[in-house]
Amino acid sequence: MATTSDIRNGLCIKYNNDIYKVIEFLHVKPGKGPAFVRTKLKSVTNGKVVDNTFPAGRKLEDVRVETHKFQYLYADGETFHFMNTQDFDQITLEKSVLDAPDLLKEGENVTIIINSEDNMPLSVEMPISVILEVTHTEPGIKGNTATNATKPATVETGARVNVPLFINEGDKIKITTEKGQYQERVKE
Repeated sequence: MATTSDIRNGLCIKYNNDIYKVIEFLHVKPGKGPAFVRTKLKSVTNGKVVDNTFPAGRKLEDVRVETHKFQYLYADGETFHFMNTQDFDQITLEKSVLDAPDLLKEGENVTIIINSEDNMPLSVEMPISVILEVTHTEPGIKGNTATNATKPATVETGARVNVPLFINEGDKIKITTEKGQYQERVKE
């Protein structure tokens, strides 16, 4: 059993007959009244995100989980195939379980959280950022770096990202996986 003081990002708990993963939390101690924890929970079964507030000190039923490194192999329609990097076992996951499936490149390493009671995969933790090559965008014009104007670009995985005007086709860019936003251009 866990309490609200144990809440952290990534914690998996049983709540309302489902398993939820904590995405965000905020411990609030108002000047008047008891403290509470405001959370944003994501269901690992259907991907629905709910906001919930727990009073401070409330007991929560946590789920025992294991984390394993997996390598992304390929996508087959709505299913994604991963291989365990230690014992080479393969698993398939639905697209709805992934937070940013359009940013996954073949060969990318991810961390998969598995319920240790029934060996069911609960969620996939992507790397903080990925480096992808721009495959299509409008050509950049010299001198367009002074403003924060952006243009749409398509990267090698098929995802569309807004990038600064100076980015051209063939450039490699770093994208944050949490928000799917351009971070910086990568020179290699």
